[in-house]
Order: sequence, then structure tokens, then C-alpha cells
Amino acid sequence: MKSTYKRPIAALAAVLMLALGMASAHAHDDKDHGAMAQSAITVTGAWARPTIAKMRISAAYFQATTTGGEDKLIAAKTANADKAELHQHIMENGIAKMRPVDSVAIAPGTPVVFQPGGYHVMIMGLKGPLNEGDSFPLTLTFEKAGDVTVHVTVMKKAAQGHGNMDHGAHKH
Repeated sequence: MKSTYKRPIAALAAVLMLALGMASAHAHDDKDHGAMAQSAITVTGAWARPTIAKMRISAAYFQATTTGGEDKLIAAKTANADKAELHQHIMENGIAKMRPVDSVAIAPGTPVVFQPGGYHVMIMGLKGPLNEGDSFPLTLTFEKAGDVTVHVTVMKKAAQGHGNMDHGAHKH
């Protein structure tokens, strides 16, 4: 009689193990695999122009690269200012104009350089002056990688090739 109970118990245990295994596999399948494969963002050479007199506006520049999938820079913020926006200089009828942009695409292996005359982060409503040699944190928000905080050095003009120098790469 003992053998009659062993088989049903063993069969029940096998069914339970199989059901638990399938449930955990099913739970894994429900996950968004796209969200799990985040891009690897590197931001280097972050700098900003010093403020002039009582002006409370500046611009931040840097180089952003992804080694993962394509990503987009979608926002910027700093505790040192009321607002930070993504901007781009464009030529329209021979006149240079600055305009806000919603996002900046970052393709894998192709650095995007934020520089004077191109893409930049416009920092408005600064809570104090930016003097040469100062630094401040700037948080860049990427669509897939999320928030990446960099330290921005205030300088009059970036040295030649400054954007390509390693100033403590920040990765996410």
C-alpha cells in the first residue's frame, strides 16, 4: 500500500515543480525586454560659459556617446537655475538663430558634440553668478538610460579638443 501513495505523491510533486517553473518563465516573459536593454551613455568634457555682469543665463557644452542602443537626450536640469533647455543654433536665411529642441538623438558609437554654434543646454534663471573655475552639477535625462549627472566646469572657452578629453567620464 505504501507504493500506491508514493507514485501519486511523486507525480503531484513533479506537476507542482513543472507548474512553478512555467509560472516563473511566464512572469519573465511579461517583462519588457526593451526596457531591460538600457543604453550605456558616456558624457565627457562638460563646460559652461561664465556669466557676464548681472546676467543670469549661460550655456553648457559636452560630448555624449552611447555604446548600447540608440538613445535620446530629452531633458536637462540643475539646482543652480530655474530652467535648463535643450537648444540648437540653426542658420535661417543667413541669420544664426537659436531654438529649443525636444530631444537630441544619440546613435551608437557616434559622439554628439554639444558646442557653441550647435546643440547646447541653455541654462536660464541662474541663482547666482558662474565664475571661471566654478563647477556645478547638471543632470541630463535620456529616454532609455535615465538620469546622468555630470559636473560642469565654468570656463571662458573650452581648450582646443576639450570635448575629446577625458574629464572623468560619467557612465550610466
